Amino acid sequence: MKKIYKNLLCGGFFLLSLGLVSCEDYLDKEADSTVSEQEAFKNFTNFQGFVEQIYNCIPDKEKNNYTASWNWGDDEIFNPEGDSHMTHQVDLGNFRAWSTNNQCWLYRSGSDPTATYHPNSDGNAKFKHSLWPHAWYCIRKANLGLANLDKLTEATQEEKNLIAGQLYFFRAWWHFEMMQYFGGLPYIDAVLSSQGTLTLPRLTFQECADKAGADFRKAADLLPIDWDNTTVGKNTVGKNQLRINKIMALGYLGKAYLWAGSPLMKNGAQLGGTQTYNYDEAYCSKAADALGELLNLVESGQTQYALAEFDYADIYNHKKATSATTCFTDIFYTTGQNWLMPGSTEAIFRGPSEDFNGSNWNMTKTWGPKISSLVEHDNIIHQPTANYVNYYGMANGLPLDDPNSGFDKEHPFKDRDPRFYHDIVFDGFKYVNAAMGATDEYLRYCSLYTGGVMRATANASRTGYFIQKLVPHTANKYDGAYNWSGNLHTYLPYMRLADIYLMYAEACAAVGGAAGKATNFGKTAEGAINTLRNRVGAGHVSASYTGDNRKFIDEVRRERAVELSFEGFRFNDLQRWLLLTEYPYNVKTSQEFDRVENEDFYKSNDPKDARIANFTEKQIVKRLLGVKHYWFPLLESDVYLYVEFPQNPGW
Repeated sequence: MKKIYKNLLCGGFFLLSLGLVSCEDYLDKEADSTVSEQEAFKNFTNFQGFVEQIYNCIPDKEKNNYTASWNWGDDEIFNPEGDSHMTHQVDLGNFRAWSTNNQCWLYRSGSDPTATYHPNSDGNAKFKHSLWPHAWYCIRKANLGLANLDKLTEATQEEKNLIAGQLYFFRAWWHFEMMQYFGGLPYIDAVLSSQGTLTLPRLTFQECADKAGADFRKAADLLPIDWDNTTVGKNTVGKNQLRINKIMALGYLGKAYLWAGSPLMKNGAQLGGTQTYNYDEAYCSKAADALGELLNLVESGQTQYALAEFDYADIYNHKKATSATTCFTDIFYTTGQNWLMPGSTEAIFRGPSEDFNGSNWNMTKTWGPKISSLVEHDNIIHQPTANYVNYYGMANGLPLDDPNSGFDKEHPFKDRDPRFYHDIVFDGFKYVNAAMGATDEYLRYCSLYTGGVMRATANASRTGYFIQKLVPHTANKYDGAYNWSGNLHTYLPYMRLADIYLMYAEACAAVGGAAGKATNFGKTAEGAINTLRNRVGAGHVSASYTGDNRKFIDEVRRERAVELSFEGFRFNDLQRWLLLTEYPYNVKTSQEFDRVENEDFYKSNDPKDARIANFTEKQIVKRLLGVKHYWFPLLESDVYLYVEFPQNPGW
C-alpha cells in the first residue's frame, strides 16, 4: 500500500503534494530529520536560497537535447533524419510525442527513467530540465514559500517584498507556460496536503489567466525595475540580470491577458478560421494597459531595457557597425565575448545558461549543410520553410504579394526587408570565409537553386534556404565558430522587448484598430509596429493597411512572424489565432528556381542582385489537423487519477 501511495503522489501534478524534498525522502524520513522551516525561511539569505532552485528549473529550449526542436508551426522543417522530433511529429498530428519520445523540452525524463517526476534543479543538468514536471515542482515550491512568509522575521521590508514578488511571479509563470499548450488547468494557489483526495477542477483558460494575472500584478507591485538599484542587489551589482523584476512581471501580465483575449480563448477550438479576428476586447484592453505601463517605463528611460541596434557593417557575417554600441545578433548568440550570455539590452526574461559550451555539443551544428561534413556531427538540420520566408516582405514595408511592393520573381532576393539578410541564407550566399580544402571549395557559395548540390533532401536544404539568425553560418568546420576558441554561446530568450511592442500593437488593434492605444502610453498600434521597422530600416505600415482593421491585424501578425522568426512563438500564435488547421498555415513549401548567372558572378557580386528564372513554390508537407489539435493531450497517467482532471477533447 505504501508503494502504491508513493507512486500516486509522484505522478504528474501530484508532485505538488510533496514538501521540500523528493517523493522517496518525504515518505521515508522522520519529520524532524529535514531542515526546519524556521531555519529555511528565517532570513533573506536562506529564503533566497530556497527560491534560487526555481530559477535553475527553467528549461533551456535550445540545449535540452543533443538535437533540440521548438519551432512547431509552419516555420520550420527538418531533413528526414530528424523525423522523430516534435517538428515533424506535429506535422503528422502526433501531438502525444511531446511526452513519449523523450526529446521534447516540454517533457524529459532524464537519464534515470524511474526519476521522471523528480526534477533535477541543477542549472548544469540541462538534459533533465523540461516544462511539465518542473512546473508542478516549482509551483509547489512557490506556494510553500508564500505560506511561510510569516517566518521571514529577520528581514527588511525590501527583502520581504523581493521574496514575495519572485514567488508570485513564478507561481503564475509556470502555470502560464503550461496553459499555452494544454489549455486551462487547476490553478494551484495553496500548499496541498499529502493526505486525502484531490478534487481540484480544471479551470478555463480565461479563469486561469485571471488568477495568473492577479499573481503577475502582485509581483509587479512588489518588485523593483532593477535589482542593481536595491540595497540587497548592490551585493551582486552587474549579476542581477536574470532576477525577476517589475518589467518581467508586467510583460507576462500583458501576455496572459492578450492570450486570454485571443480568438481561441474567446470562441473555442474550431475549424474554418472564420473567428480569427474575433478577440475578447475586455481582455485585450487590460493587456494593452499592462504592456503600455511597461513601454512607458522603457521609453521614459526608467529601465535597463532598450531595443538592440540593427546597424551592420556586414550583415551577412553579422558584423555590427563601428558606431553601434549594441547589436541585434547578440540577443541570440555571442562570439568572442568570453561566453557572454546572449540577450543584449533587449532580453527581458531568460533562465540560466551556466553550461555555455553546451551550445556547441550539437545546438550550433544543426543549422547548415552536412555535405562533406561541412557542418559536423549529427545529420539533422533546421531549415526555414519557403512559405515562411515569404513573410519577409520588401524594404519598403510592403508584403511580397502587394501589387505595389516591387517584388520581382527574376530578382527575388533583392530589396527585401533587412531582417531577411540577417536571418536567411539564400542562393549564392558565401557560407565559408576561411581557406578550404580543394575538394570542398565547391561548397563555399551556397548552391540552393533547384538541383544544386545544397538541395539534397538527406543532408542539405530541402526548402532552398538555411537559417542563420540563431547560429552564425561560420559555425562550420572551416571557419570553426563552434570550436572552443570561438566562445560561441547561444540562448533563446522567453521574452524580449520587441515582443512587448508586438503584443501591445495586437492588443490595441483588437480594440481600436491601427489608431488604438492604451490609456497609459502614447503610441498607437501602428506606432508600435513602426518602432520595430524604424529599428531595422524597413518602411512603415502602408496607409492601404491601416484603414481596414483586418488588413492591419494581418500586418501586425506578419511583423510578428518576421521579428520573432524561429524563436518558438509561431505554433502558439497560429493556435491562439485559430489558424493552426487552416490553409495556407497548414502547408510547408520549398522554393524552386533556376540559376541564370554563372558561378563567377557570386564570387564578385552581392548574391541578392542575382537574376534567376522559373521562381515557383512546391508543397513538401500538408498538415491534416483537426479540432483536437488546438490543445496538446495531457499525460494519460495524470488524467486517469481523478475525475475532475479530464483529458483534452478528442484525445
